[in-house]
Amino acid sequence: MNDDDKLEKLLAEDEGKRLKMYQDTKGIWTVGIGHNLEEKGISDAVCSLMFQEDIDDARKDAEKFSWYSRLNSARRAVILNMIFNMGLTRFSGFKKTIEYIDQGLYLSASKEMKDSKWYREDVANSRSDRLAEMMRTGTWPENFS
Repeated sequence: MNDDDKLEKLLAEDEGKRLKMYQDTKGIWTVGIGHNLEEKGISDAVCSLMFQEDIDDARKDAEKFSWYSRLNSARRAVILNMIFNMGLTRFSGFKKTIEYIDQGLYLSASKEMKDSKWYREDVANSRSDRLAEMMRTGTWPENFS
């Protein structure tokens, strides 16, 4: 074991490893192996890795629906975006929307999306409007082409 390996082992033992944020003994928000979120934040590389892992998690959740694979890419993106945003449990509460998607009734699914607390909570309606329109038309917005 070289000196760097020894140092890593020593630090990991002394700091401990926590995969969820916690406040250390001084009240500083920390994560991982003693990573000070308040002073250091996270790097672009870590941000990108976390983002990709979260997208992968959303995709695994979306694939639990038998109809997901039948959707075109724009409509799959809607489902991934919603699951990413609210989680599988809350998304699963969109029972009528999910039923309409399963039946290929995308206009009705879009209307159900607009008739939801999720839609009303999106103050600017930028995300919810865009996603409802993508569900309705099955197309990506122009600036995403």
